[in-house]
This record gives sequence, structure tokens and C-alpha cells, in this order.
Amino acid sequence: MNDHHLKKLMIMRHAKAAWPLGVEDHERPLAKRGHDEAPLIGRWMVEHGSIPDFILCSSALRTRQTCTWVCNELGEKAPTPMLSDELYDSPGARVLSEINQLPDTITSLLVVAHMPAVQDLAMRLASVDSDEEAVMDMATHYPTSGLTVLQHAKSWAELDGRDAAVTNFVVLR
Repeated sequence: MNDHHLKKLMIMRHAKAAWPLGVEDHERPLAKRGHDEAPLIGRWMVEHGSIPDFILCSSALRTRQTCTWVCNELGEKAPTPMLSDELYDSPGARVLSEINQLPDTITSLLVVAHMPAVQDLAMRLASVDSDEEAVMDMATHYPTSGLTVLQHAKSWAELDGRDAAVTNFVVLR
């Protein structure tokens, strides 16, 4: 199938978060390093023509802040993120279930969520056509602000396992 019919899925782990005393996990903010590294991924997206037309973001503060930095870099092309409580503290299968409900009018999707769900989901979807080095990198270590870029020719509802090719695993510091 030619690239014209491929959909892009980008799975991003939130940027580095702080651990302030007395703050509930859901409300943990980004650390200074997180505020510095998150915009780098947005810049990478712009430079590589990977602008999402839809963003699904965990409702946790650190993912929302990460998403804000990315969207600032995307500028006027940035879509309004859809926040989801389902992406917080959920397994990769639950995140996939959220993706499966999206309409096929979306051709480029960014998901901003947490470990271990981001790594589990990326590994579950990685097809045999994937960039082997990128898969090995994300399987070994999925750091904060890590971004897996996958392409697939299915509808979002059909996306399940081993049916999206990993094209990049991006780690910028």
C-alpha cells in the first residue's frame, strides 16, 4: 500500500516529572528538565513533518504540561488535545482500546501517556516490518519524552497487535 493511505501513530511518554512532597501522583508537575525536554519533541515533529491532526492525552498534570509544550512548538497546526482519564495509570491494552474508538478521519495521532503503557503498547503494535534498531531501543529503555512513531494501513478500530511498522524511536535531550 502506498504512503498516501498510511496512518501515523505517535506514542509519547510524558517529559521528566518532579516528585514534590504531599502531591498526589495524578497532580505531579514536570521537573525543570521536563520543561526543557518536552519542546524538543514538538520541534522534531515539525522538522520531520509529523504533525498530529488529533492528540489523545492522559489527564495527569505532567502529561498535560508535556502536551502544552509540544503544542506550543506545533504552533497554529496544533490540534486541541482530548484529555482522557483512561490513559492515566492504565495498561497498554486500555490505551489501545481508547485508540480503537477513534474515527478514521484522523490520519495522524499523538498519544501522550505513561510508563509502562507507552512501551507495552508500542511493543504490542510493532510489526515485523519495523525498524529493528528503533524497536530494540524502545524495548530496552523508554525514557521520559521518548516518542515512538508507527505507520499502519488499518482503521483505528482494527489496530491490535503486530500490525504497525515502527519507523522511528526518538529520544532528544
